[in-house]
Amino acid sequence: MAEITTTAYTDDVAPGSLITRDGQMQWAGLLMGPGTSYEIDRGGLSGWEDLPEYDSSDADHPTAHGAWPGARYAKPRKVGGTVWTVPAQDDAASSLTATRVLRQALLLGDAERWLAVRLHGETLAVRARVSQRVLAADRTYTTQGVSRASVQWYATDPRRYSVTEQTAVTGAPQPESGLTWPLTWPLYWGQAASTGDVNADNGGSAPTHPVITFTGPCANPTVTDRTSAQRLRYEIALASGDELVVDTAAGTVTLNSTASRRHTAAADSSPEELFAFAPGRAQLAFRPDTYGSGAQMTVRWREAEW
Repeated sequence: MAEITTTAYTDDVAPGSLITRDGQMQWAGLLMGPGTSYEIDRGGLSGWEDLPEYDSSDADHPTAHGAWPGARYAKPRKVGGTVWTVPAQDDAASSLTATRVLRQALLLGDAERWLAVRLHGETLAVRARVSQRVLAADRTYTTQGVSRASVQWYATDPRRYSVTEQTAVTGAPQPESGLTWPLTWPLYWGQAASTGDVNADNGGSAPTHPVITFTGPCANPTVTDRTSAQRLRYEIALASGDELVVDTAAGTVTLNSTASRRHTAAADSSPEELFAFAPGRAQLAFRPDTYGSGAQMTVRWREAEW
């Protein structure tokens, strides 16, 4: 039986890691655009800079004009475009190789991968799957080896993210050292080794969901966003080295990468899916009930755009 190998074109590599110039687009491990064998049609991409469709909970006034404004939630984003396959050499073998690469990359799969686009120095990315692929087997392909592929991607999360993930780390709050005797003027109260406070900036136009990791030793780890008044609190004791990872986008709470601990959420804890950073600055306070040396909170997020 022949050995089955997996091409690099389907690997979910870091978003934008292959892009080197404006106008290029990266789908999983395949690079398209200027300088490649896969040129993007001059019509560009549809649905990339558009606001996604949305569902609204507006309620009509029963006895007056208009309606009461409700929440609006964006639907998945659809991104489409046409890609021209231009082989490196003018022969049948090169044409077939280029087409086979495109087939392998634009497969019908269940897992989402990164789709990244760079325009005017800015690279943004979405998690998406291929929803449509039309490879034209026309006379141009038969005689010249140049094929045309119409592709559509479907992103269940419509937000476009910065390719650079940001990280903020803080320990549990530590008291100031206090006054030193004999007293001298001006009085110096010392400086705390850690305040337990950290800022998270979202310079985009859409809210973004962070991944928060609480590291023990601490009991009942709690984080409060002073900007939105949202709070996450878990009634659990973490031993030294234990990690409680809260993925607010997925709504999961996992202890040491194995066991779900979402049921430990306290009564005054916000739903994980609602804990998001609005555009601007989030001011986070890490306040476990008790803690020892080494207790800390790590926050990871990407700036998000509509």
